[in-house]
Order: sequence, then C-alpha cells, then structure tokens
Amino acid sequence: MDPTLQELLDGIGPRLRRIRQDRRLRLEDVAEATGLSVSTLSRLESGKRRPTLDLLLPLAGVYRLALDHLIGAPPTGDPRAHLTPHRADTRTRLDAVVVPLTTYPGRLQVFKQILGPTSEPPVLVTHHGHAWFYVLAGRVRLLLGDTERLLQPGDTADFDAGEPHWFGPANDRPAEILHLFGPHGDRFTQPD
Repeated sequence: MDPTLQELLDGIGPRLRRIRQDRRLRLEDVAEATGLSVSTLSRLESGKRRPTLDLLLPLAGVYRLALDHLIGAPPTGDPRAHLTPHRADTRTRLDAVVVPLTTYPGRLQVFKQILGPTSEPPVLVTHHGHAWFYVLAGRVRLLLGDTERLLQPGDTADFDAGEPHWFGPANDRPAEILHLFGPHGDRFTQPD
C-alpha cells in the first residue's frame, strides 16, 4: 500500500478521538447519536477497527463535517476555487491582498486584488504576459509607459505587461480589481 495512504488511514482513529474530545462528547453520546456501539467507536478511535463508510458517514453527520475533513484527506483535483487570500509582495512596493480565483499553472490566471494605498513613489515594472483588469471599487491610477489613466468602478484596462507599467489606488483609500493575467501574452477580446 502507498505509504501516504497508510499514514492517512492510521491517523483517522486518533483524529476522530480529537474531534470528539474537542466537542466535549463522550463515546456514549456519539454512540447514541449515530446508532453505533460504544465498543465499535472505541475500537475505531484506537485504530483497532478499520474505518469504513458505514462508520464514517454517521460520524460526519454528528460532527457536521465533510467526510474529507473528518478523515483529514489531502486536497484533490477539486475544480472549485478555494478563495484563500494572501498578502502579495509586489515588485512595485504596493501593499496588496490577492484572492486567487483559478489555479491553472502556466495558464490564464484570474484573481481579485485589493490594492492598499502607499506613500511610496510608483515603480514601473515589465514582465512577460498580458494583463486585463476591471475596477470593482475605489479609484485606480494606471501608469502605462508615459501615459497615466484614472479608472473608476466599472472601468477596465488591457495592456501588454512587457510595457513599463504600475497601478495602484488613485488616493489614500484601497481599490479592488478583478485581474486576469495571461503569462504567455494571451489577449482578451470581446466578440463583435
């Protein structure tokens, strides 16, 4: 058996015990709520009983947990976007929070970006790819080469990232954008 799978299976019993104890439930409480015997639950938590769906599903219901969370399963190829915000260290010295909406390595990336105000002077950068963004909230200042644009909610910008550029809040308030970035120069077009 795959060592990772064996490690996961070996950890289910202790994990179930921790979940029950964190909820301050006794084996008798869980047995009554699930219809499983105290003996079965005890053997399951100690690793002496193999975890099967007929045992895990009632426990997931009582603990109000998804089955994968109940057993501590690793992430799989779940196609849903997991909106996990993180601070972005930008080369432009801009304080930003990024919420990835896609996770396609090497392909078109979509994310919401919250741009924090800065007192630092803009630093224009270049890199491969093509960028498009839509202003959701706030005002955005876009420097593109020698051109400056002020964008309002509902405005869009579309540019080759190989051209020197910088964008950030136009004032001392944060701005939010929906940002699409194609690392290979993908262009964004609208149908005629």
